[in-house]
Amino acid sequence: MPPAGAGAERALEVPRVGLAPRTRQLLSDYVELTKPKVQSLLLLTTIATMYVAGDPSPGLVALTCLGGYLSAGGAGAVNHWFDRDIDKQMSRTASRPIPAGRIAPRSGLLFGCVLACLSLLELSLTVNPLAAALSFSGFLGYVFVYTIWLKRRTPQNIVIGGAAGAVPPLVGWAAVTGSVSGTAVILFFIVFFWTPPHFWALSLLMKEEYGKVGVPMLPVVRGEAETRRQILLYSVLLYAVTQLPFCAGGFGLIYLACSLALGLGFIAGAVRLYRRADRRSALRLYLYSLAYLAALFCAMVADAHL
Repeated sequence: MPPAGAGAERALEVPRVGLAPRTRQLLSDYVELTKPKVQSLLLLTTIATMYVAGDPSPGLVALTCLGGYLSAGGAGAVNHWFDRDIDKQMSRTASRPIPAGRIAPRSGLLFGCVLACLSLLELSLTVNPLAAALSFSGFLGYVFVYTIWLKRRTPQNIVIGGAAGAVPPLVGWAAVTGSVSGTAVILFFIVFFWTPPHFWALSLLMKEEYGKVGVPMLPVVRGEAETRRQILLYSVLLYAVTQLPFCAGGFGLIYLACSLALGLGFIAGAVRLYRRADRRSALRLYLYSLAYLAALFCAMVADAHL
């Protein structure tokens, strides 16, 4: 015969067992709102720029990355909230927390705004006001310029709105030096010109989805042939911009060799996509573009310290 109270103890244990998976799911959903996969590349460019600008302490790097993650994560959460209507209609995004009903829209919006405020406060107090202001400008640009103003109005949305994603190098430089130099501006423009061919390669794969919800991405409005032409054009422009740091004396031969090889590889992928016009070439260029930016910024660090 079980001891007195055993049944009550078991009754209390059951909810705890059932609560843990729900709690993990909720935490996972809120993390998903911050778009962690996108964040990884943003943080890499931030960290690399910091080590190009100087010799920051691990603590400064960690605090800068924390503020950058909070800011970009807040922007991602607000983007999830604003785009919940079209996300629900696209197979790639229908399972996101807000359109799937796992997080209330108002909660997602509040979460994003809180993260942005925490970022501004944390960077101002632990890094410097300039880094905080630049990071917050990235939040404002992504939310108001790209998400709310441009995304559903013009095929140039990713070109103009992409400036928000190019802010991390400026934040990293300001965190170390307290200022923004010409080299930092060039790094900003490298990411700025990298964004269109990177995103347009993905949009070629998602053309039908964007067309279904009425988002005027370039392949939907101008067609796939024009998109492939623009990808090739921007790949050449990107190659030219990546040579500016060497020409300006900011980097040496290590960077030059890597930027030449990586840039020619990018152009070769764009030429392949232009000629073959198939999904496989678009996917290959999209994946290459991710590795390209990471490798290019790592080459900057290697050049600066070796």
